[in-house]
Amino acid sequence: MNTDDLEGGEDDGYNAQGNRKYSPVGAQDRAVLEMASMDPGSSATASQSPIRKVRARTQGRMDSDGKTPDVVGGDNGPHREHKLELFGFDSLVNILGLKSMTQEQVLAPSSPRDNEVVSITGGDPTVVPLLRSLKEHGLEAQIQILFRSSLHNLSLEYKCFLISSLNECLYFTAFSCRSMFCAYIMQPSGVKMGTMMGVFVPCLQSILGIIYYIRFSWIIGMGGIADSLLLVSLCGLCTFLTGLSLSAIATNGAMKGGGPYYLIGRALGPEVGVSIGLCFFLGNAVAAALYVLGAVETFLKALPSAGFFTETSTKVNGSLSKPIQTISTHDLQIYGLVVTVILCIIVFGGVKMINRVAPVFLIPVLLSVLCIFIGIFMAKKDDPDTGITGLSADSFKDNWDSMYQNTNSDGIPDRDGKVYWNFNALVGLFFPAVTGIMAGSNRSASLKDTQRSIPIGTLSATLVTTLLYLVSVFLFGAVANREKLLTDRLLTATIAWPFPVLIRVGIILSTLGAALQSLTGAPRLLAAIANDDILPVLNCFRVADTSEPHIATLFTTVICMGCVVIGNLDLITPTVTMFFLLCYSGVNLSCFLLDLLDAPSWRPRWKFHHWLLSLLGALLCVVIMFLISWLFTVVSLALASLIYYYVSIKGKAGDWGDGFKSAYFQLALRSLRSLGAKQVHPKNWYPIPLIFCRPWGKLPENVPCHPKLADFANCMKKKGRGMSIFVNILDGDYHECAEDAKEACKQLDTYINYKNCEGVAEIVVATNMTEGFRGIVQTMGLGNLKPNIVVVRYPEIWRRENLKEIPTRFVGIINDCIVANKAVVIVKGLDEWPNEYQRQYGSIDLYWIVRDGGLMLLLSQLLLTKESFESCKIQVFCIAEEDSDAECLKADVKKFLYDLRLQAEVIVITIKSWDVEGGSQQDDSIEAFNDARKRVASYLAELKEAAKREGTPLMADGKAVVVDEQQVEKFLYTTLKLNTTILRYSRMAAVVLVSLPPPPINHPAYCYMEYMDLLVGNVQRLLMVRGYRRDVVTLFT
Repeated sequence: MNTDDLEGGEDDGYNAQGNRKYSPVGAQDRAVLEMASMDPGSSATASQSPIRKVRARTQGRMDSDGKTPDVVGGDNGPHREHKLELFGFDSLVNILGLKSMTQEQVLAPSSPRDNEVVSITGGDPTVVPLLRSLKEHGLEAQIQILFRSSLHNLSLEYKCFLISSLNECLYFTAFSCRSMFCAYIMQPSGVKMGTMMGVFVPCLQSILGIIYYIRFSWIIGMGGIADSLLLVSLCGLCTFLTGLSLSAIATNGAMKGGGPYYLIGRALGPEVGVSIGLCFFLGNAVAAALYVLGAVETFLKALPSAGFFTETSTKVNGSLSKPIQTISTHDLQIYGLVVTVILCIIVFGGVKMINRVAPVFLIPVLLSVLCIFIGIFMAKKDDPDTGITGLSADSFKDNWDSMYQNTNSDGIPDRDGKVYWNFNALVGLFFPAVTGIMAGSNRSASLKDTQRSIPIGTLSATLVTTLLYLVSVFLFGAVANREKLLTDRLLTATIAWPFPVLIRVGIILSTLGAALQSLTGAPRLLAAIANDDILPVLNCFRVADTSEPHIATLFTTVICMGCVVIGNLDLITPTVTMFFLLCYSGVNLSCFLLDLLDAPSWRPRWKFHHWLLSLLGALLCVVIMFLISWLFTVVSLALASLIYYYVSIKGKAGDWGDGFKSAYFQLALRSLRSLGAKQVHPKNWYPIPLIFCRPWGKLPENVPCHPKLADFANCMKKKGRGMSIFVNILDGDYHECAEDAKEACKQLDTYINYKNCEGVAEIVVATNMTEGFRGIVQTMGLGNLKPNIVVVRYPEIWRRENLKEIPTRFVGIINDCIVANKAVVIVKGLDEWPNEYQRQYGSIDLYWIVRDGGLMLLLSQLLLTKESFESCKIQVFCIAEEDSDAECLKADVKKFLYDLRLQAEVIVITIKSWDVEGGSQQDDSIEAFNDARKRVASYLAELKEAAKREGTPLMADGKAVVVDEQQVEKFLYTTLKLNTTILRYSRMAAVVLVSLPPPPINHPAYCYMEYMDLLVGNVQRLLMVRGYRRDVVTLFT
């Protein structure tokens, strides 16, 4: 039978109009319950009374004879007929105690006869007034005797009217509960649940629990009616706003298992989701202990002789005091551990069995609440022995104000007690009574329509229970004096009518049912976190989708047993409150963030939400946390922060499309717009290097980037702040190489992450490297976030490889950077570049020849911030003319460096001292110079011969060139002198920085490469730096 067949939202209920029809199912195409009953007969005992059987069938499809077939088909295939034994009116009479007074059988109104089938919705039976039935059987006198003590001021008609009303209420309540139970227990294993059984009933069962039965009247006595109303309103508003946020998030797409963890994790990211999810898991585990202790305390109150130990407390009434017997903490611990173990065994039986049994716990809850309200209206007035005053205006007035005072650990007023109660403490004690709104979302995987059931079911349960609490504040405050409210923890059982024991049974069953739900849901929440594979330490709790989380169940049971050992209900409830409030604040913050960002994917079906309401809900959760205890709040936030930090460090990366990613996107857009298109001020300048990973294509195919380029990129950032762009160019057609480019980009991105370098990877497909590079320098980046420095490895292999291709590419890159106004850094000796663990000593030498906007000075300072170069010092070499004042130049440079806040030693070199020294160095330099002259002369001779043979101007690199051999020799000699100077002063330097000379106009690329080879010869690590037309450092604040 489909669950929705018995769960008509607006169609369910009792219709009191017309002929008093009982129509719990009154919608077309809904299941019809037919009750076949035998004649009640004259049996005197309930066991001999015939039992009715319920048969479920579906309207709307009949055979040719107008009858409904026994086998019904539906969306899930043919269903077999289900039968369930249920009690009828005879059992109700027995419950009322009427059979104990007479041997006669009370006939049910319109009781069906043998083999007679009465349709509840289609047969329209007439209810015979119970008063007439009682008079016919001579039970009027017994009724008077039965209710003389409590109803002596009422007329006989009114007494019987109450009995009739109670009969109808109990009959309908039992029938409704039986209908829900029947619909739930008979559903096939694969059928999803609807709003009523999937969300409303679990939420109602979780919210309405132990606090209402054994602490709510005490809270009213301590805080008074006024503060209690404020307390209920505050907590109810918190859960209602959270319910609105929950509804919005749950209706924004399909929702998997995991409950609030799934919602928060997909909205705020895996780190926040796991941290709050684990806290919510702990809250559920501790809440299970709370429910177990509540059930045990109720049991020991009802049956004191079952305790193994005895304890006494002092009850203070004015100046008088008297000892009273209280429940022993050891008894709570013993029974609590036993009950926890039993519940754990039940949980090991599987969630299918738990879900089939759990709804039956709701029946005594509804009956007990009904008995409590009836007992309030039927209570004796001004009974000094019991403290029950009935509904009295005097009691209402006396209980209006608060009376906060000291109590002992059992909550008994005691002037010498160590526990002082105030409004904040009452918030921590009461708030667990409004938790449980996540019970429906925890079952999201079992719901037929998540986006409809969760909002309606959750908010309905929240409003119903909040209204119940508000009404109970007025009634409890007016039915007993303050002493009774403060000393009788089970006041609900004391005033219940007609059977106080029903309240105790209801408390025990409801709390055990809630404990069972907590012990069932908490392990699955932990398993859901583990299955996401975010936190490796939780891998032991991972299970398959169809398996039971046995290890997580044992872990949850251990936590529950540890809390049970505490044995004090009032100490556990604040802890539960903190964990639940932390979860609720996470849900509200999630909705606030998603609502505020308003991404295109944010389209929840639930329209009644606003970011202000979510923000108010989150702030209210935080305020309630601090109202309860600032110490507990700090501890819970610290625990969540530690988990967040641990997940961010040890957890695996996961992209769930969370709201933070959207927030980062919005922030990036706003930041980019705020930067504008103007140049960034030198104080705000950051290097954004564009790094060519494979500029000369000589690395193995499985190596996406030179291993040292990432280390060098990190050296260009201060404390890791900044962004690098790693690019590579694939030669070929875009349509043919697109997939290869995507795969290469993934490999490059993986390598960057492996090297812990903050940057992005880009692969460009172009017909050749020159065109690809020109496209990159023109279009890469946005606004002021475009790369401003191009980093290329020096082609040391160019002599051994293609002589024509590499020089042309190298010179083309430099010229394109100059035209695009990009700085250039050429790295020589990249293979020997140190990593972060290879500490360098010596100096960082700068040969400052031309003005570069301070880029060379800034790079040297950035190198000092790295561990590998932090032990080095900076030396600045200035090249002076022969007739210039070296000391004046040195003083000016020192003053300039001081104003720039740079620590460096200044050394001035004149042209005269720039001559080549004698010795072996002179021989090596002259030999390198002569070899370069020969190679250049041979290359120029080949060009001239080719031009003469073809009758064209001198051509090189595909264009006309003009070569002055004297100028070429001058360039070679100048480069030689600079190289010998570097070798003289900086042979032991950790790294050398020198100004990069631009390629001469209309000069062959081969000649420029000869100049560069002569410049970098025998230097271990050298950076050739070319600035661009702007300053990157400033003298001013």
